Order: sequence, then C-alpha cells, then structure tokens
Amino acid sequence: MESILRNSADNSWITLLIFGSLIFVIVAKKLFHARFLNFIILPFNNKYIFMYNKKEKLGNWFHVFFTIFQIINFSLFLFLSYQILVSDVNYSKPVIYFVILGGLILFLTLKILLQLSNGFVFNNNKIITEIIFKKMSYLNHSSILMFIANVILTYIAKDSIIVVYVTIGLVILENSIGLIDLLKNHQKFLANNFFYFILYLCALEIGPILIVRSLLK
Repeated sequence: MESILRNSADNSWITLLIFGSLIFVIVAKKLFHARFLNFIILPFNNKYIFMYNKKEKLGNWFHVFFTIFQIINFSLFLFLSYQILVSDVNYSKPVIYFVILGGLILFLTLKILLQLSNGFVFNNNKIITEIIFKKMSYLNHSSILMFIANVILTYIAKDSIIVVYVTIGLVILENSIGLIDLLKNHQKFLANNFFYFILYLCALEIGPILIVRSLLK
C-alpha cells in the first residue's frame, strides 16, 4: 500500500502558546480561587472591582497572571485575524506574531506609563491607578473570549471570518460595559479634567482601534 504525503500547516507553536497561556489561568485559579470566581462573573457583576480596587491593584499576582494571559491571546488573535482577513500567513513562520506581541507589549507599557505620569503630574495617583485597574480587568476578562476564538480558529474553523468579527464585537461590547461603568463611577473626576480626558480618549483609546481597523482592511 502506497503512503500518501499530507501537506498541513505547522501550527505546533500556536498549540504551545495556547496551552502555555492556559497555565497562567490554572495557576491563578489555584492560588486565588475566591478572586477567580468573582473575576469570572465580572461583566455581569462588578463585585470584583469593588473588592480588589483599593489595594494590591496592578501588582497583585492574580492580575499579573491574567495580564500575561491577555497579552499572549490578544497577540495571537490579531495574528490569526490578520492571516484570515489580510494575508495568507504561513503558520511555520511566526515572525509576524512576535512583531505583534512586541508591539502590543510596548503599546500597553507606554499607555500605562503615560497614565501613571498623568496621575503624578496632577496629583491624582490613586484615582488614575483605580481607573487603570478597572480597564485592565475588563480587558483581561475579554481575553477569555480571545482564547476561545484562538482555539476555534486554530483547530475547528481555521478560516472563519464570522468567528473573527463575532469575537471583535463581543470584546468591544464587554470593554464598553467596563468603560460605561468607569464613567459612571468617576463622573466628578472626569468632569474636572474633561479636556485631558478627551485627549486621552482620542490618543490612547480610539486611535489604536482605528489603526487596527485600517490594518485589517
């Protein structure tokens, strides 16, 4: 019987990324079980924010683990979306993924540093830190959606444009819920710094979305 050679994309490195990122979730759940349970229901109940935004905000290991999980899966989702919507990227050459990963880490780092420096200049470090924590918490939670989408796009529906757009829609919806909640809870602070808030919104929130949208087109 003659053997048949099957040509298939080498996605072993994606498998390593997916399961490697999952380790951070498992460790976070194991070490911070009660916090994990409150975090999971974040979009439906913001008890997590009220319980953990007063101390150990950005430096808590639970937050750190989920931020790493988020960065890995956010970068992978952008890579897979780019492959499906823009270009036929070869799985065996993950250079683009690491470029996206580096760019995302750089952007998030600069964004947080700019926000913290703003808090230092205007003497409102506490409020700024709380705002960063709330926004990052919702972004970290939405990375669960990205993780599920990455699994589907890698193993089930590799070229599904529907999965890409549905995931983007759900991620935007979830983070919009967090933004609305943030605006409601900090109305006075934002009103007193309205001009700077508009500049921040255009430069660091709307701007990146427009850039990603133009790249995907």
